[in-house]
Amino acid sequence: MKQYTTEIGIVAPLDRANVDTDLIIPKQFLKSIKRTGFGDNLFDELRYLDEGYLGQDISKRPKNPDFVLNQDRYQGATILLARTNFGCGSSREHAPWALNEYGFRTVIAPSFADIFYNNCFKNGMLPVILSESEVDELFNECFDTVGYQLTVDLQNQKVISPSGKEYAFEVDAFRKHCLLNGLDDIGLTLQNSDDIKTFENKARADRPWVFKELMA
Repeated sequence: MKQYTTEIGIVAPLDRANVDTDLIIPKQFLKSIKRTGFGDNLFDELRYLDEGYLGQDISKRPKNPDFVLNQDRYQGATILLARTNFGCGSSREHAPWALNEYGFRTVIAPSFADIFYNNCFKNGMLPVILSESEVDELFNECFDTVGYQLTVDLQNQKVISPSGKEYAFEVDAFRKHCLLNGLDDIGLTLQNSDDIKTFENKARADRPWVFKELMA
């Protein structure tokens, strides 16, 4: 998993509350358990004017010019600014996969659905909770400034605006450690690889008949 230390990026403002996971990545695209291949269909119902289906050539699809991600000023955005209860609905992990593949490493909102919030950390993304008034302030600045960028400093747990104003946020210490060091569940397990190897060697020595059956 890619480390998350400091993110400096363009902000895309998604000015709507209760964005559920079906809106983030619609159900017809959930036919793979790979973590890739979902970015093109992120917010599919909002990005395109036609109905999307799996295997479609997106280069030929008509885009919705009013949707934020289709506007020139927000191209290359890596920080998504959202409203309350972002990521509600079903527990599909495909939602953070789609956001991540599109290019978002940070989502800032006043609140998140619990499962989505947890899934973000497992996929190298940082969900930042700020107060509604702070999020309102960031929305206003973003709308007023073309190319609006924020700095998200995970080590010091701060979001920094172009004017230098700082917004502090909380994050669980263990989750912070994992993001800073690029450790997902597999990476955490591999930190104990020597102990795992020792256990396996002892098990082979103590119960060789088990491993013979496994190798057959």
